[in-house]
Amino acid sequence: MRLSLRIRLRRWRLAVKRLLAKVMATLAQRLEASGVETPMLDARVLTGLALGLDRPVYGHEDFALDDEAMARLDAFAARREAGEPVSRIRGWREFWSMRFALGPACLDPRPDSETLVSAAIEKYRQRSGKSLHILDYGTGSGCLLLAVLAECPDAKGTGVDQQAEAIAVAQSNARHHHLDDRVRMLVSNWCDALAAQEQADLILANPPYIPSLEIKSLSREVRCFDPIVALDGGADGLMAWRELMPRIRQRLAPDGIALLEIGQGQEHDLAALADAHGLSVGEVWHDLAGILRVMAINKPNK
Repeated sequence: MRLSLRIRLRRWRLAVKRLLAKVMATLAQRLEASGVETPMLDARVLTGLALGLDRPVYGHEDFALDDEAMARLDAFAARREAGEPVSRIRGWREFWSMRFALGPACLDPRPDSETLVSAAIEKYRQRSGKSLHILDYGTGSGCLLLAVLAECPDAKGTGVDQQAEAIAVAQSNARHHHLDDRVRMLVSNWCDALAAQEQADLILANPPYIPSLEIKSLSREVRCFDPIVALDGGADGLMAWRELMPRIRQRLAPDGIALLEIGQGQEHDLAALADAHGLSVGEVWHDLAGILRVMAINKPNK
């Protein structure tokens, strides 16, 4: 009798595994047909999400998909087929090996932006442990500022964003990473909410810099689900930079440095803008694709 139960249990587990693997394979085919670039990976993540798990699921695992789980999975699949990124569906994105909650008012962080974080940490370490005040223009989810603070224990920061919903998400992310005692998040049109004389040793800026006519050429995951105000840089992509450059000049400490994430090919225009506001271009950093992604500007020594 005991052997019979063991055999039946083994057969049941095998059937469950086969069903799970079949469901995931079918889902991957469905996603691939809709143009998803990583169909099997997305199928594993969405299946895990449907099962209430915070991780991808693999076909060899012992999980049974009941009717409710299948209904959730079908709903997730429909959203992904429509182009909604997995990060939006599950509500968070991993960035700099940290988890950041997202909201509709927040830009979904890209791996390219880790170039700016790396540059900021490099500059922090060059200061030989001196305390650092960081100002993050357009903080969104807070991912840039919080990633830098996580690596720079003596630093403190201020994140500003004009969207109250984004600031609420950034504050939640700060609490999640136990950084809320070293950061303040303010609803502000750029730095308007700061005290008149407040300056920063390090300024981070990743404003909208995509020319308006290029928005339609972006992937549907970006153009349909990222907030347009975080993407659209006006006719030439420089609208936000024209607003920011004089503010950077005003808020940058005499020996401070501003790190700008820029669009491809914008370095010469931004160098001219910086020069027009009494700033000079310093180092530059390239992303993993070899594109000039981050440039430093500072106040020239008198």
